[in-house]
Amino acid sequence: MRELAERLGVNPNTVAAAYRTLRERGVIETSGRRGSRVRPKPATTAREMIRVEVPPGVRDLSDGNPDPALLPSLAGAFAAAAAQGDKEPVLYGHAPVDPGLERLARAGLDADGVPEGPVAVTSGALDAVERVLAAHLRPGDAVVVEDPGWGSLLDLVPALGLRAVPVAVDDEGPLPDDVRKALAGGARALIVTDRAQNPTGAALTAGRAEALRAVLAGHPETLVIEDDHGHHIVDLPLHPLAGVTHRWAFSRSAAKAYGPDLRLAVLTGDPLTLDRVRGRQRLGPGWVSLTLQRAVARLWADGAVDPADVAARYGERRDALAAALRRRGIVARGRTGMNLWVPVPDETGAVARLLHAGWAVAPGARFRLNTPPGIRVTVSTLTNAEIEPLSEAIAAAVRPGEGDRRTYA
Repeated sequence: MRELAERLGVNPNTVAAAYRTLRERGVIETSGRRGSRVRPKPATTAREMIRVEVPPGVRDLSDGNPDPALLPSLAGAFAAAAAQGDKEPVLYGHAPVDPGLERLARAGLDADGVPEGPVAVTSGALDAVERVLAAHLRPGDAVVVEDPGWGSLLDLVPALGLRAVPVAVDDEGPLPDDVRKALAGGARALIVTDRAQNPTGAALTAGRAEALRAVLAGHPETLVIEDDHGHHIVDLPLHPLAGVTHRWAFSRSAAKAYGPDLRLAVLTGDPLTLDRVRGRQRLGPGWVSLTLQRAVARLWADGAVDPADVAARYGERRDALAAALRRRGIVARGRTGMNLWVPVPDETGAVARLLHAGWAVAPGARFRLNTPPGIRVTVSTLTNAEIEPLSEAIAAAVRPGEGDRRTYA
């Protein structure tokens, strides 16, 4: 530091402050006498490796996938989109958003109370979140995230050189007091899942959304990103936060209701945010396939998915398993979506015992920062015949040695 101060002709305290700022922003790391070095951006994170290897013969309830039986047929929609492409080939310079998809998306957003804004199309929800974060933040900035929350998002934030600030989540969404403290502490962005929160199933209620909007009104420079991946698999109304702050973005993914391989999300937001996202997108992939966009637009226009039916199917499976667990003295969380979150005293032991019993569940460490241990159970393909044996296995895994001694009402 002294050498650098002499070379630059500044006070050594100035150099020390610069090093401190770089460390806080995650740009460099210091290793005692070995000095400081620029931190590499990891291709993967330790969290990404927290997965269960599912042996043959074990029932897999760990993957977070939708029920294939509830996904629509894609053949007709893609045939129609391809036929349109044959008549009007998409070439360089074509508008990046299909007008039909934009019209349907905007109508749905308007109906749900999402403020007016430009529309972009990204390769899924995570791509949308990454592009919005990159449009406004720089390494070392703090981002408020749900805890427990989406594992891929918890991987993404540090991979971008950002700092995750966890806030607790109950069945109605992030706790307002936690969000207030995080924003008062200097966090620059907030990411919220509106419905079917992964892994807890939380969904913003009208009261919680009002409380969060009041918090955000006191921090108008906060970047607010909302993820509505539960669109068309949840029948609860949307209560958006969009528009309270100057910079906001709202993403609506097709993955859960129409199939993960579609890799498409509609994104809207304030004009500056969307201009930056679309400008950077033009310098990378350019656009999301117009054939894919037209196929999704056809699926939406044709009502290929009955949201009420899909929500009811997933709800029946969640509620049945939650009720069976309650009879065994275990409280699980799962208000919406396709997952249940089960708090456990010993996460590693519970996952291992369930594997031994023939059930694979996701370890909670994949989804949490400060939250106590838990497991995530994906109920999307669960059958009625599996409810009782699975709940019995979970009870035995959570409290080994007690299962045979209890009686149930």
